[in-house]
Order: sequence, then structure tokens, then C-alpha cells
Amino acid sequence: MSTPNHRPSPAPSSMNLRGAVDLSALKARSAAPAAPAAGATEPGAAPGPSPFVVQVSEQTFPQVVQLSAEVPVVIDLYSDASADSQQVSAILAAIAVEQNGRMLLARVDVDAYPQIAQAFAAASVPTVAAVLKGQPVPLLDRLLPEEQIRALVGELMQVAAANGVAGSLEGGTQEAPAEEALLPPLHQEAFDAINAEDYDAAAAAYRRALAEQPADAEAKAGLAQVELMARLRGADADAVRRDGAEQPDNVDAQLAVADLDIAGGHVEDAFRRITGLIARVYGDDREKARLRLLDLFEVVGIADPRVTKARSALARALF
Repeated sequence: MSTPNHRPSPAPSSMNLRGAVDLSALKARSAAPAAPAAGATEPGAAPGPSPFVVQVSEQTFPQVVQLSAEVPVVIDLYSDASADSQQVSAILAAIAVEQNGRMLLARVDVDAYPQIAQAFAAASVPTVAAVLKGQPVPLLDRLLPEEQIRALVGELMQVAAANGVAGSLEGGTQEAPAEEALLPPLHQEAFDAINAEDYDAAAAAYRRALAEQPADAEAKAGLAQVELMARLRGADADAVRRDGAEQPDNVDAQLAVADLDIAGGHVEDAFRRITGLIARVYGDDREKARLRLLDLFEVVGIADPRVTKARSALARALF
């Protein structure tokens, strides 16, 4: 993560900007010389309802990723065979029109370009992700009510602004930059450490902030995020999932898979895995799993409806 142009407020806890998927392989596959112009479509594709809605192919995908340094790029992985997909696409297109150049909606037909779907670990449609400064951000993997989709995009725009991605595409308008917001010293220390990918130092700063202010919700969420980042650093995803499949009652193996699921946007899978584990194990193992689940609640966001549902499942598993 590169240093932003101004001091931001901490990113909302449900947005993880670190390595949810690896886009490098797709970038390397294309030799296309120029970025697609806003409003451009692939041959045979229906024109978008806005110059800020584009059809993406495997060849033009890398150029769309380049635009993520200027504006948030929302990736709509859809299929014409899915009614749910069509509903999500219509909502996202309306939002893109309203944003008027402050975001780009990149639509990917998964039936035509399965490689892109695989890069985002899209197991089904609709799946929606975003890209900020080349870094992927999972958004949703199922049909949600329009107000929830709008809330997710709103949160994305806040995270983008906090990380200096607040431009406007040609033909749109750019809002005046918000007044610089100063972070508390320990939060700034943590943020600087995150930019340097020193997650241990970031965690230490957040712990000191919590020692001073135990009710500091931003520090608590930040600590949970950087601890997740630290656990995922250098992880071999294939090996982690293989160990999880071979050792269903090994707490460490199962929690490692849950971390991968959270980073990849498979929130409900992660929560089900841990609550199921809690129901099967006892003593220190159960407490370790319970505490990890509470940490992941902070990563996702305690107001998220999936967290509310998982809290009920946790209560049933414990009692």
C-alpha cells in the first residue's frame, strides 16, 4: 500500500486492501497497448448505460486495473443466465451513473472470460470486487438488497479517498478534496507501519492505543486487521487448504483456512467453519477458536449482518 496524499481516517474494518487475490498473472497475459476508453465496449457487447460502465475482456483487464490508481474500479462478474446477476448489475450501473466519473464499473462476462473469474476466486455469480491502486477488495458474492450494495460502494469510496484514490475520469466531475483529517498519534504510527508492511509494529501501536483507551473501536478493528495481515503474510494457500481438509479438528489448521476465506471475501464460509469447530472442541482449543472468531468479527465489521448471524451461531455452539 503506497502512502496516501493526505492523512486519512482509518479504513473501515470490512475493507481489506491487502492481497485478497493475485492479479499479476492476468496482467502478464495481455500485450494490449492502450487503456480502454471510458464507455468502450467489446465487439458484440451491449453498450453501457454510462461512459463509466465498460465491458472488460482478458486483454483489456490490465488497463482497467491501471485506472484503479485514479478511481475505484468496481468489477462486476456476471452471467446473463443469472437473474440475480442481472439485478446486481443494474444496481451497480445506476450507482456508476450517479458517481459521474468518480468510479468505473468494469463488467466481466464470466462465461466468456472464466480466467478473470478464477483470478477473483469467484465460485458463483453475482460476484463483485473492487480494485484500488492495483489491490483487490472483495465486496459481495451474492444478491443483496439495493441499500446494502449502496452501503458497500459508499464504504469503498471512503476507503479510496483515504488512500488517495479520489480522481475523476474524463467526462466526469471531481469533488473538492476534503479537509485533511489528523489521526491520533498512535493511529498514525500504526498507519505508517501498515504502509511499510510492518504489521507487528502496527499491531503494537494499536495495542498501546487500546491500553490508553480500551473503548477505542477503531484501534480494536485496526488491530484485528493487521493481525490478520500478519498471519496471511507468506502463507501458501494451497498448503493451508490441504491441511484444513486433512485435519478437520486441528484448531490451527481450521483457523488458518478461515483467515484465507475472510481475505478472499468468503465471510460466511469462514464463520461457519469456526462455529462448527467450536461445537466440536473443548477447553483451550474452544477458547482459542472463540477469540479468533471475535477478532474476525472486527475485521468484517461488527454491524455487518453476517456478523449478527454468526453471533447467534456462536451462542448455539457454546451452549
